Amino acid sequence: MIHCEGLVKIYKAADLEVFALQGLDLRVEAGELMAIIGNSGSGKSTLLNMLGGLDRPTAGSLTVDGKNMLKMSETDLVRYKRESVGFVWQNNARNLIPYLTALENVELPILLQGRRKRLRALELLEAVGLTHRKNSKLHMLSGGEQQRVAIAIALANHPKLLLADEPTGSVDSKMADQILDLFRELNRTIGITIVIVTHDPHLARKVDRVVAIRDGKISSEMLRRKSYAEELAELEQGIAVSEEEDTHVEYAILDKAGRLQVPAAYLESIGIKDTNKVKVELADGKIVLTSPE
Repeated sequence: MIHCEGLVKIYKAADLEVFALQGLDLRVEAGELMAIIGNSGSGKSTLLNMLGGLDRPTAGSLTVDGKNMLKMSETDLVRYKRESVGFVWQNNARNLIPYLTALENVELPILLQGRRKRLRALELLEAVGLTHRKNSKLHMLSGGEQQRVAIAIALANHPKLLLADEPTGSVDSKMADQILDLFRELNRTIGITIVIVTHDPHLARKVDRVVAIRDGKISSEMLRRKSYAEELAELEQGIAVSEEEDTHVEYAILDKAGRLQVPAAYLESIGIKDTNKVKVELADGKIVLTSPE
């Protein structure tokens, strides 16, 4: 579904150039539910904007659903944003029109496509568990309900890719769990590819794959030891799962030149703090990093 290779994004402000992405490589399979995590300024939101056609890369290659995002005309880009991708934003003001009801908000993008809107909108509100709130306006809905309406809107035109930018950032932990469970249910039932961008490591317990971005590049990936379905089955069988249990295995990512990003905490733990040098040795089939001193 998504293939990024050597992706670069440079923003220019006055005489300054800011590298938001610095040769990022990423593959996302069709039907995958995955999360992208990273600190503020790491480049994760920049990547999401480019996947959604809201911004164009400076260099590299980016293909989404077989479409070359660098070579798209403006007309093709508008069609892509209408038909191929759905967005869920953290700020509900970007998702919803306050003077419309929940049902009318979901109907609007369907109406723009000239399709039968009422039946589809009701189906979507049922899918997100909000049929009983269909006639409620924005101020009558809780933050979690507003976010579920936003998810229904994002699905209105049958997109193949759903992008969510900090979708649990404005709700409490209980509602965040419900929203993440909803994403998983939608991914399982309709097979839509879902990419969630967040700074919340709690998400790692809900998805099978987590990609970490640091300084504009993929620094590591975390893959689930057991599938989420297997964990749920164990819970149903009464097998206790510890909250502290390490559910994922983390892997560092090598780029094509053999470079990898070593976490700063790891380097500091072996005494590498005020130098850019590290001693690399091959010992007993292992690559060992030590302080140069």
